[in-house]
Amino acid sequence: MNKLIQFGETVPGYDIPVLNEREIRASAGILFLATYTSLMYILFEGNFIPVKYVITIFLTDLLIRVFINPRFSPTMIAGRLIVRNQVPEYVGAPQKRFAWSIGVALSGLMFYMFIIVNAYSIITGLTCLVCLVFLFFEAAFGICLGCLFYPLFNKKKVQHCPGEVCDTQSRQAIQRVSIAQLTILAAFIALFFFASGLLNEQYSRPPHDLFKPVSSIKTK
Repeated sequence: MNKLIQFGETVPGYDIPVLNEREIRASAGILFLATYTSLMYILFEGNFIPVKYVITIFLTDLLIRVFINPRFSPTMIAGRLIVRNQVPEYVGAPQKRFAWSIGVALSGLMFYMFIIVNAYSIITGLTCLVCLVFLFFEAAFGICLGCLFYPLFNKKKVQHCPGEVCDTQSRQAIQRVSIAQLTILAAFIALFFFASGLLNEQYSRPPHDLFKPVSSIKTK
């Protein structure tokens, strides 16, 4: 805990360094929002300035996590402040370091392309998409996609995954999905696509100002 450069923290009852998954998810949510917003500036205004700042922050944040200490990552600190009243959910640090190393590679590529070369291409587009998917799955579902590749490069058993997904055990009754539930989900999706065809004309009409008479809008 008192070491400046380390990865993960020692917690009684855990035989490997761990991190607080709640902080990680909060941090992922912050980075997702920043990245998504900067991409919207590109899409709607052709403005690449915000994404250059976001990429710089993204890369710096991950470099601090991987090579210095996650406790000094600005977004992790912000995440800790946000979820400080919640009970920690401890996850193994080794697989998180591997996943964040992938993030360093992706953001490093983006930094090179956008800031050094100052160019965009299908490579930058796909890399941004991959980063968004990784961040969204972490923030929304608590699923670390990068961690899924960790066992391919490490023979040691993965321990303390979010939600204990790395432990082979039968699901509890509350986690099981019945045939009836799957049928309802499929019917809901099918109904949505069917209704979208019927309601497209109605939904395509632009809304009017509630406090202006409809007649005055039509005369314009």
